[in-house]
Amino acid sequence: MKILLTGATGYIGQRLLPLLVGAGHDVVCLVRDPRRFSLPDTLPEALLARISVAQGDLLKPDSLAAVPTDIDAAYYLVHSMSGGSEDFFQLEQQSAHHFTQYLNTTTARQVIYLSGIANDSGLSVHLRSRYQVEAVLGEAQKAQLTVLRASIIIGSGSASFEIIRDLVEKLPVMVTPRWLNSRCQPIGIRDIMFYLTEVLDNPACFGRAFDVGGPDVLTYRQMLLGLAAERRYKRWIVTVPVLTPRLSSWWLYLVTSTTFSLAQSLVESLKNDTVCDPAKSISTVIPHECMNYQAALALAFQRIEQNEVVSSWSDALSSGTMRQDYMDAIQIPKNGMFFDRQLLPFQRPVPEVLDNIWRIGGDRGWYKTDWLWRLRGIMDKAVGGPGLRRGRRSPSRLRAGDPLDFWRVLVADKASRRLLLYAEMKLPGEAWLQFRIVDQQDGSHAVEQLAAYRPRGLAGRLYWYSVLPFHGIIFKGMVKNLVEYGERGIAA
Repeated sequence: MKILLTGATGYIGQRLLPLLVGAGHDVVCLVRDPRRFSLPDTLPEALLARISVAQGDLLKPDSLAAVPTDIDAAYYLVHSMSGGSEDFFQLEQQSAHHFTQYLNTTTARQVIYLSGIANDSGLSVHLRSRYQVEAVLGEAQKAQLTVLRASIIIGSGSASFEIIRDLVEKLPVMVTPRWLNSRCQPIGIRDIMFYLTEVLDNPACFGRAFDVGGPDVLTYRQMLLGLAAERRYKRWIVTVPVLTPRLSSWWLYLVTSTTFSLAQSLVESLKNDTVCDPAKSISTVIPHECMNYQAALALAFQRIEQNEVVSSWSDALSSGTMRQDYMDAIQIPKNGMFFDRQLLPFQRPVPEVLDNIWRIGGDRGWYKTDWLWRLRGIMDKAVGGPGLRRGRRSPSRLRAGDPLDFWRVLVADKASRRLLLYAEMKLPGEAWLQFRIVDQQDGSHAVEQLAAYRPRGLAGRLYWYSVLPFHGIIFKGMVKNLVEYGERGIAA
């Protein structure tokens, strides 16, 4: 089959793609910016040949004219948890409407949509929006709609898992809002993948919507305590009625790695019970024994420990504050810029130094005065930025588009020995941080570390000069420790 995959750079899409091509399908990945798309690095060349990329923006229907129409099925995995409630609702319906118009020009016989469980009354804006998207996609003239409605998805890198993990690992005592008593039916990411592939081209699933969930119905309180038990932590939870939705959003944002817009959306949605209706269960069509909550947690931590996190919630730009056209910044401007350049020759084998560059940030840290980087992360969180808590997807691998603490990877080219980061932190300007290994005239090698900043107005210039004294402390020691890290036991 030839399948169109939307949301190919998102959390679900990145995991579904290898499964589809592994099953022998040809997959067209619809992305806004092909420069953000990376082929899965775990697939053999023969399977990579089954993947193609089409550029298009669902909010710009004219951009879909060049997207192939000779498809057999499509996955609609476009979700956003950011933006104001009214704008968000309208934009999601527009995207779905434009996609439905596109579907009507194709040979597709099925469209598959991953939605949210909506069996409760008084649904949040985001659950109502997803429910309405189902209605819009159902208007397609030829493509039959299949909907999978899920509650909390548990897997390494999922937003729900990472938030629960953050809360449990950082807070021995939690003062929490009342929504912690809401009920949900969590499902493991492996089971979601199973259902997404099993409903494909399955006539029994055409024109139907199913609830999918694991065997456990839990309150969010029970989920927190369940993760604490998995990690063998002692945790105490106190529920109070005084935390309003806005205060709860700030509480979630400041304690966890989530963005404020995502925290706000989650808090609003968590007031609803998201429990499967047995009458809508997919088990009547596709029998399958899902993992329970504890098993899903254990598998997630196993993937983290084995450095096998395929995708993360923060990969999707809708979950963050980054502008959508950030890849236009792939070349550092030359005019109107401030620069701090450090050049350090070294004698170590190039692969060892390159490996140190590729492991920067996350648990490894920034090689110099990590407490200052953490302070900068706290300051960034205080003004609505991502802070340092996002970490990185993998401790050793980087690819274009990856989040890296409060940076975003623009270029990760080991062949040319270049790593380029773009600041996603809140700044009165734009900032880049580049690492290169360059050849010297005498045949030796050196690390070039370049911090570049383009100020925006007077505030931007004042910011640069205010942090300039710290550059001498941070950047010179940073490049030195980066080169020497791991050599004869030397640490940053």
